[in-house]
Amino acid sequence: MLTKRKSRSVAAILAFSGTLTISGLHKFYLGQPLWGLLYVLLSWTPIPKVASAIEGVWYLALDEEAFDRNFNLGKSLVKHSPQVGNQVLVVADAVRELDALRQDGLISEYEFEQKRRQLLDQIS
Repeated sequence: MLTKRKSRSVAAILAFSGTLTISGLHKFYLGQPLWGLLYVLLSWTPIPKVASAIEGVWYLALDEEAFDRNFNLGKSLVKHSPQVGNQVLVVADAVRELDALRQDGLISEYEFEQKRRQLLDQIS
């Protein structure tokens, strides 16, 4: 479970459920077992329940990027922006044009490969 991507909404639900049931489940989910154990050990006091409620609100207040930075080792879901998609289309068109020039004999195989690599490096 330590390598799976953590969900902000699941963490918030577990935190809020800790105000009614066993506190600390959200800490185990987020990969913080020592804090989770502390919440369970202090469950006879109101401290973990109040802390769970505060953390549930905090998780909901965080945007996805901040949550990922804190609990997913900074890794967010890969989202392709329209700008990256347009850049790929432009590079693909340029490679097609280069291929046409190569097939017509206007550029050599070596020149084609050099230009193709330069264009593909622009995407990365």
